[in-house]
Amino acid sequence: MKEKSQSNPLREGLSNKAVPQPCAVVIFGATGDLTHRKLVPALYNIAADGELPPAVAVVGFARRPKTDDEFRQEMEEATRKFSRQAVRDEIWKGFAETLYYHQSEFGDEAGYKKLAERLDKLDETSGTRGNRLFYFAASPEQFETIIENLQKAGLNKTREGSWARVILEKPFGTDLESARHLNKVVQSAFSENQTYRIDHFLGKETAQNILVLRFANAIFEPLWNADHIDHVQITAAETLGVENRAGYYEGAGALRDMVQNHLLQLLCLVAMEPPTDLGADGIRDEKVKVVRSLRPFQIDEVGSDVVRGQYAEGAIAGEQVVAYRAEKNVDPKSQTETFVALRVRIDNWRWADVPFYIRVGKRLPKSGTEISVHFKKAPQVLFNRESQALDQNVLVIRIQPDEGISLRMQAKVPGTSFRIESVKMDFHYGTSFGKASPEAYERLLLDAMSGDPTLFARRDEVEQAWKFIDTIEEAWTAKENAPKLATYPAGSWGPEEADELLARDGRAWRRL
Repeated sequence: MKEKSQSNPLREGLSNKAVPQPCAVVIFGATGDLTHRKLVPALYNIAADGELPPAVAVVGFARRPKTDDEFRQEMEEATRKFSRQAVRDEIWKGFAETLYYHQSEFGDEAGYKKLAERLDKLDETSGTRGNRLFYFAASPEQFETIIENLQKAGLNKTREGSWARVILEKPFGTDLESARHLNKVVQSAFSENQTYRIDHFLGKETAQNILVLRFANAIFEPLWNADHIDHVQITAAETLGVENRAGYYEGAGALRDMVQNHLLQLLCLVAMEPPTDLGADGIRDEKVKVVRSLRPFQIDEVGSDVVRGQYAEGAIAGEQVVAYRAEKNVDPKSQTETFVALRVRIDNWRWADVPFYIRVGKRLPKSGTEISVHFKKAPQVLFNRESQALDQNVLVIRIQPDEGISLRMQAKVPGTSFRIESVKMDFHYGTSFGKASPEAYERLLLDAMSGDPTLFARRDEVEQAWKFIDTIEEAWTAKENAPKLATYPAGSWGPEEADELLARDGRAWRRL
């Protein structure tokens, strides 16, 4: 049964809380890293905050033999290690009773039939009302197999008054063709309204606050255009290397792993037009328009507008680290990029001739994700006599860590001389509101349980993003005249070519 699109009360101005409904949450890949580090700790924190429905069951689905009690003990250890707040014994005891384990191979049809029987029993014992939330925390190669078996077991179908939803982790495909194929497979079993493609960057408090910053503050929106903004930078930096993800990363690289989803999502929030309303479709319609407006790269432009790099050996915080090609399970001749910098243009009236510079890299000196909006300089006329170069006003939106917003402006230095310096107004979520922001997965799980898809990617948005990215990949893998792979020492801010990308435009990267 096709699920009707639901609205969140927040979008109607009545409440700022999602209303999760009783349900069974089935996690495919329950013994994996994502479940241990993020999903179960997030569900515990939702319970600790009093927002988890009283009628809920969490069923871990994986192939390793395990009892319910063993699974609960394993999840308790993981939650105590990774939870954003300390685990309280009395709350954990009640939460643990909602955890169950179902052992099956992903391709075992009989295992799904037994899962269906178990979920029916949980409806009776736990009051989950036939509502099902299937979370794909398994390898993307398993998605098609899981969907086919859910369909064979009838788990995609619901009775009157209940719902079934599926949450899909990135990467959603590896190019446009594979994304279209996966979308087709998913929609053979679940409608678009039942499909939640997750991007945890959109669950972060500051990412959500971009819309409020822009559209709830009259001082910003009138200036948010090509008349007043010189350029925009989006940076995602990591000190970490590939760690234990070489098997995945060798086939993905920084462009597919980060730019196609996370950073293009942030670009959309910065660049979108005001939506007609704050409902899911209103916001996602405007985001899709941005992706469609991205000026496509021509094959011969990729070399000048896109820089790809790979870290060599170097030092991070005084500790020597090996080159990417020396990492475990990495091809010694690997051409996989660990750094990407792009100059992107949006062909619409608001952003005509305003470049967006995007960069992402591993083994950089500092970890952090931020958006910086660089306004055009004030006319020099009044200050010609002082021969002082005025800096740009820069609005910085920190996504992680230390979520917050800062604004750089000009001020006179106290004293008899007329000297101007840049000063910063700074807002921190933690200190301003007196409490830590919830983890991204907490917000996204709550939204999925309440049927609000606003912060999840829609099919057309995903496919348009891949269409934009595929041209870059095509140029990189061309047999002739492929842009070279630059290298940079671990602990530096990337290859020199990335600095040159902005220097040619008379600009420079902002240091985090």
